Amino acid sequence: MDDQLRRVRIVSGSVGGWVEVDGLDVSRQVSGYSLRQRAGQAVDLVLHLSPAGQGEFDGLVRVAIGVSHDPGPAAAAFLAAIDARELERHVLARHDLLDGGPYEMTRGMLGLLREWALGQGAPEVVA
Repeated sequence: MDDQLRRVRIVSGSVGGWVEVDGLDVSRQVSGYSLRQRAGQAVDLVLHLSPAGQGEFDGLVRVAIGVSHDPGPAAAAFLAAIDARELERHVLARHDLLDGGPYEMTRGMLGLLREWALGQGAPEVVA
């Protein structure tokens, strides 16, 4: 993050608005922004690469350009590493996930995948 303070003016509303950094209109490059301030510190502005907020801000801030996190590639890599046989075996062994209701196997698999993604009860790695 750039420690140099920059002059920023933000005007937004339901119809439109703009974002200026050091007098330069960057509205076309900005899809959103976040303003944050801690007591006794300068305001932090994160610009996300069509203004969508409401209100107006005019002051000195530190500027950081944010990139939205896309969980797709990480989720795809996680799912590609799952052994279908192990997943089915673990779900069938978990009687707490099997209640006889509709889609119980799918619900059980999704619940188990969620736990594994969080590192809870991950299957043993077989070498």
